[in-house]
Amino acid sequence: PTVGHGVLWVLLTWNEPGDEMKVTYRELLQQVCQFANVLKSQGVKKGDRVSIYMPMVVELVVAMLACVRIGAVHSIVFAGFSAESLSERILDSQCSLLITAVSISHSCCVVLPECLWSRQVPWNPEVDQCWHSLLHGVSEDCEPEWCDSEDPLFILYTSGSTGVPKGVLHTVSGYMLYVATTFKLVFDYHPEDVYWCTADIGWITGHSYITYGPLANGATSVLFEGLPTYPDVSRMWEIVDKYQVTKFYTAPTAIRLLMKYGSEPVQKYKRESLKVLGTVGEPINPEAWQWYYSVVGEKRCPVVDTFWQTETVSVSFLLYSRERDLKTFPFFGVVPAILNESGEELDGPSEGYLVFKQPWPGVMRTVYANHQRFETTYFKKFPGYYVTGDGCRRDQDGYYWITGRIDDMLNVSGHLLSTAEVESALVEHEAVAEAAVVSRPHPVKGESLYCFVTLTDGTGFSHTLEAELKKQVREKIGAIATPDFIQNAPSLPKTRSGKIMRRVLRKIARNERDLGDVSTLADSTIIEQLFQNRCFDAV
Repeated sequence: PTVGHGVLWVLLTWNEPGDEMKVTYRELLQQVCQFANVLKSQGVKKGDRVSIYMPMVVELVVAMLACVRIGAVHSIVFAGFSAESLSERILDSQCSLLITAVSISHSCCVVLPECLWSRQVPWNPEVDQCWHSLLHGVSEDCEPEWCDSEDPLFILYTSGSTGVPKGVLHTVSGYMLYVATTFKLVFDYHPEDVYWCTADIGWITGHSYITYGPLANGATSVLFEGLPTYPDVSRMWEIVDKYQVTKFYTAPTAIRLLMKYGSEPVQKYKRESLKVLGTVGEPINPEAWQWYYSVVGEKRCPVVDTFWQTETVSVSFLLYSRERDLKTFPFFGVVPAILNESGEELDGPSEGYLVFKQPWPGVMRTVYANHQRFETTYFKKFPGYYVTGDGCRRDQDGYYWITGRIDDMLNVSGHLLSTAEVESALVEHEAVAEAAVVSRPHPVKGESLYCFVTLTDGTGFSHTLEAELKKQVREKIGAIATPDFIQNAPSLPKTRSGKIMRRVLRKIARNERDLGDVSTLADSTIIEQLFQNRCFDAV
């Protein structure tokens, strides 16, 4: 079937098994046009900013596409953020309308009261208007607003090194062209495929590879609201079998989470439909890659490990790999370089700062209402280059390996070490479920390694285990990488999207209580526990 026949559909499944619905492309178009007319009736016009604060429901997709249809600029705020974080982003982007699933005091607010996210909705009749009431009797025809290729499409906020979020601005043609192309080519999409990206639309991965990329290709895809471990740890593989998912895209954090439960929950389901596995969000450690490839994909599905940023909109590098065949290369139009601390371009096998030498269609255009910050953040350190903030290694064959954020790299006695590499060595130990490594100042070596380890269920922390872990890292990487401190961490501070907040861990390692903005933490109570568990000889 083709899009023209109107029978391709987006599958949606909710937190409770059995709660699901199907939406065809024709139905989606009708809903988008109808809500676009609602937005116009509320005075929203081309160029206006609209904030959207909703969970993973079909109305979220309808709202963002309705904005685009009339030329408005959407600013989606991840539904797990606090009211304060939402307010900060609304004020910065000067939004004129808020679309949400709960009532929040604002100048104008469209509320979806029947959303599963909130059964009891406090209602303020002075500002709140009901989604369903506004749709009543509204036409399902809405001509699209014509836009210039460089008109703004959306704003999406990302964390800044100062703790103040940056409003990354993307434009219409460059973004749409790039996500449509990368989706089709990176995932080898074909009309018969069923695609599932487990990200949240509140992040750039969800924007690019749940909404715009798949829809621009007429793809059949799964939209999932829920937890990968509820009602049991087989949930994701159950969904794969139920909908015959062929292309599956998730994060290393999710893979490591499910690894803890072993192979049996995966092998309860066949997964015979799977053809390509993908990862995104952070460098995947070898152990997680091997489990993903061998257990989930049964050594028959290539793993596409992708690197990109909110700022670069879609896949910049991809690692297309099978067992003993790991090749990492830039996507079309991406021209990388590796620089040393002095800004000199390195040739051949080398390691240093990853930069880009030229723009491509999907690169951000500015930080909203703060172009100076855009220039300072991304171009000041090495003039003439876009600075990613990530480290990179190029091997003897010319392939690139992302080593993690530069501030997650350590210079120990003149040796540049990747924290990801040390973390991989730690989690190879059967007692370690997850690890995070940060730097701590050292009077002789410059920086030392401070390691946080989360142990597997039933394992106790001891001096014997600590010695084993240090020995394992030393044997795996070398004596220079031997950890100076290893702290037992019952849990790690993570954002609601699952990323470890290493900035917070660095503060804990140094016993610095000024943590900055921690509003994105999924569980802030873990911080005090980690402070109390600090290694006694760390100062």
